[in-house]
Amino acid sequence: MQRSSIAGTGMRSGGSRFAFHSRGACRVNGAADTRRLRPLAARLPAREAGAWSGAAAGAVGVMLLLAAGTVLGQGYPTRPLRYIVPFPPGGGADLVARSVAQKLSEVPGYTVVIDNRPGAGTIVGAEAAARSAPDGYTLFMGSNTTNAINPNLHAKLPYDAIRDFTPVSRLTSFPNILVVHPSLPARSVKELVALARARPSELNFGSSGSGTPAQLAGVMFSDAAKVRMTHVPYKGSSPALGALMSGETQLMFASMGSTLPFVRNGRLRPLAVTSAVRSAAVPDIPTVAESGFPGFEAITWHGMMMPAGVPAPIVQTLNAQVVRILGQPDFRAWLLTQGADATPSTPEAFAEFMKAELALYARLVKQSGMKAD
Repeated sequence: MQRSSIAGTGMRSGGSRFAFHSRGACRVNGAADTRRLRPLAARLPAREAGAWSGAAAGAVGVMLLLAAGTVLGQGYPTRPLRYIVPFPPGGGADLVARSVAQKLSEVPGYTVVIDNRPGAGTIVGAEAAARSAPDGYTLFMGSNTTNAINPNLHAKLPYDAIRDFTPVSRLTSFPNILVVHPSLPARSVKELVALARARPSELNFGSSGSGTPAQLAGVMFSDAAKVRMTHVPYKGSSPALGALMSGETQLMFASMGSTLPFVRNGRLRPLAVTSAVRSAAVPDIPTVAESGFPGFEAITWHGMMMPAGVPAPIVQTLNAQVVRILGQPDFRAWLLTQGADATPSTPEAFAEFMKAELALYARLVKQSGMKAD
């Protein structure tokens, strides 16, 4: 377990917001085919090598399109889909992914298996998804952690946040909730700030991992309140919440879905939500913004992605299913109990959203001076 001290730098918080791998007969491994061509291309003159590479890329593209037609013609899907979730079981992202997987598995022909791959602040799972075959049988639970925050925190990642993924649809958006251990003598944001100023670096705030929205929310809060707290990252929301309830840490900006049950049974005390307006799930809990920090907002989003290179017909087929699921009244009602909103989108709109979020977090990370633990 690592700890890092977070100090306020005076950054303004206004306006900030913060997918079974199978080697079946229809798999088209473009990367492997290209590698087999490279030795010959390397021996050719530059102009001929370029022509060879262009022909190889064209061949791979044709093969992908043919594979898509074959897969859809056979009644895609013909085997289970693996849904990689870069978080451990029990957290907000995992709950949403499992609910979507269950709904999708109710469709005739679909079976979706959750594959939790936590570790290294979601990098382990993201890399596994990015390196999977683009055959339409690997899904990925992407988020602002995997595709916007980490790329701006780490000088080198084993994947590219944009080039290595195919967006399918956005899924959800929800605020974090600021909760403290019941023994902490703070019943409001104002009292928490006063306590943190009186005890610099003594208060430990847990998070679901380095580079997660929970950490960034804590950094933004420390910055806005001009307080110094110590960050303690864990491998997911569940262990982080366990540490908080045991008293190992004192506070946390936690995901709503996994935290509300502990708020309702009194094991955690809520102080505020990080959305711009109050959440319909907990309307009696004030926002950080109305608690003395106007403009403060820290939102977590999740979306379904696939490895880069998945044929468009497959992406469109899955998009239609996901949008249908997110539009079901019972599913939207369940999301509301988790404090989340359904945010279905087209693949194209999701792609543009990801690019915008990448730019947004580049600015936030730079302004906050946040570093990977």
